[in-house]
Amino acid sequence: MAKLLYIQASPRDRSKSTQVAGAFLKSYQQAHPDDEIKTINIFEKDLPAFDGFALQAKYTIMHGNNHTSEEAKAWAAVEAVISEFKDADKYLISLPMWNFGIPYRLKHYLDVLIQPGYTFTVNDSGYQGLVTGKPVAVVYARGGAYAPGTDAEAYDLQKKYMDLALGFIGFEDVHSILVEPTLHGQPEDIEKMIQKATEKAFQIAADF
Repeated sequence: MAKLLYIQASPRDRSKSTQVAGAFLKSYQQAHPDDEIKTINIFEKDLPAFDGFALQAKYTIMHGNNHTSEEAKAWAAVEAVISEFKDADKYLISLPMWNFGIPYRLKHYLDVLIQPGYTFTVNDSGYQGLVTGKPVAVVYARGGAYAPGTDAEAYDLQKKYMDLALGFIGFEDVHSILVEPTLHGQPEDIEKMIQKATEKAFQIAADF
């Protein structure tokens, strides 16, 4: 039995990213009825602040020193987030585009998660991700369209950042589902676009 971790990064129940991710989960459950699915709503999760003692604790580790009691307590909260993430076998992430990038709460989550010795390491060859051999599907919702080769492509700091962050910590089997544009065009065209993204989500989930 495998464990799928679903990270929901929109605070809106009507979010198109959440809607399409829901279709993915429905298809996944049908194809893998014995698997466990755990959901993290990033806007409801109590994430540790990455400042003060937590930041000191990170550099204490990097310098090979021992934590103070305050640092140890702060770092335990960081390790709990990382452990929860790495405990999964497969991942689904859904997120909207905010100001051409990712929601600030998801950035906070990634800032806690991406730590040397836990999700990546550095050796003579450079950086090496430690979260390997696991698939991840990412549902991106965007009001505009940012297709490769267009003038708008440069504005897409949402998918570019996620591709970089996921690749940095070791993901190679990455499936992207684009829901775009959600704010332009006739209602029937937007509905067709959402249906197309939903069908892709169903197909990916069935073999995930």
